[in-house]
Amino acid sequence: MSLLTGIRVVDLTHVMAGPTCTQLLADLGAEVIKVERMPEGDDTRRSIPPTLKAPDGSEESAAFLMMNRGKRGIALDLKKPGGRLVMERLLDRADVLVENYRKETLEKLGFGWETVHARWPRLIYAAISGFGRTGPYAEKGGFDLVAQAMSGIMSITGRAPGEPPVKCGPPLTDIGAGMLLAVGILAALVERARTGRGRLVETSLFEAGIVFTYWQSAIALATGIAPGPLGSAHPLSAPYEAFPTADGRWIVVGGANQANWRRLCAILEVPELADDPRFATNADRMRNLEELRALLYARFRTRPAAEWLARLDEAGVPAGPVNTILEMLADPQTLARRMRIEVPHSTLGRVTTLGCPIKVEGLETGPKKGAPRFGEDTEAVLSECGFSSAEIAALIAEGAVATPKSRAEAAR
Repeated sequence: MSLLTGIRVVDLTHVMAGPTCTQLLADLGAEVIKVERMPEGDDTRRSIPPTLKAPDGSEESAAFLMMNRGKRGIALDLKKPGGRLVMERLLDRADVLVENYRKETLEKLGFGWETVHARWPRLIYAAISGFGRTGPYAEKGGFDLVAQAMSGIMSITGRAPGEPPVKCGPPLTDIGAGMLLAVGILAALVERARTGRGRLVETSLFEAGIVFTYWQSAIALATGIAPGPLGSAHPLSAPYEAFPTADGRWIVVGGANQANWRRLCAILEVPELADDPRFATNADRMRNLEELRALLYARFRTRPAAEWLARLDEAGVPAGPVNTILEMLADPQTLARRMRIEVPHSTLGRVTTLGCPIKVEGLETGPKKGAPRFGEDTEAVLSECGFSSAEIAALIAEGAVATPKSRAEAAR
């Protein structure tokens, strides 16, 4: 049993924002049926290289494998009558529909919110878009890059004011919107348990980006001044950033509160700085940040990273190395928290992927299987929906659905 055992999710999402949402639901135990459009499926299947190669010579996109592990997969053409019939059968059994198409796309196919809610009033309809369903940008398409720019994230990311704008490395607004939508779905499920009614739950990449600007928006609203980039520094606390060490490695140190500031001065063997009027309080340190940074850079460059980290850990000052992704994946804490795991894949064997970041006492969270091949579960899911073998064969012949076998035959 898992937290969401018995909850069925029809997943009409693609690329990253929507799949992040449905992957979290799958990690918590929901049955997620990923519906891929025909003929090519999710765009991340073509986000290559890299790929992983199976013994039979077939290849799977590493990006697709990462975003869709733990889900079942069917291939469906909603433009065909048979495809729409299959979708109706899926919704007959579903608790949640998740999609990240432009609003008019599913409306034209007969699966917009109003139509779906009228027929399946208990169904929770969850949607992610670039800018949300209302407002002047409701019809505007969106990508993470655009959302990071328009939400202000790119104006506060980078080394210093006046330099070219920088995108945050991970697709923050995609992943953030997926997480926000998952929270909304869970809240809607709780309400439905009381009322029996499904809701439209929606969010956007733009709003997810705005959420990530809490500190900078607080400053802007209070002062009327737009904050700029500070490198790795904090906009409200100091010292709280990355520092270079003698062996060329960088470490981060959170010495912002008074207790940690005094401990840091002792560790760095500069106790006189603790009561220096320029740095005595956090407000003083923020006013004189450049002077403070120059002094601390000089001190941290006198010893290697490992020595500083040992001293900081012993004193209880929050600190850590700036890891590469490979170093993070090999970190003992990553392994202890099961954030690097293996799952079985139908053609690739055991595949290494990321685990579930949500742990629940007494229950196992995370994926039990790898991502599906294109159309891998089509026949099984259709059979569960009440289609006979003859009806499934007819749907395949119509081109309304696809299986790995039918796709291979069509390619010959």
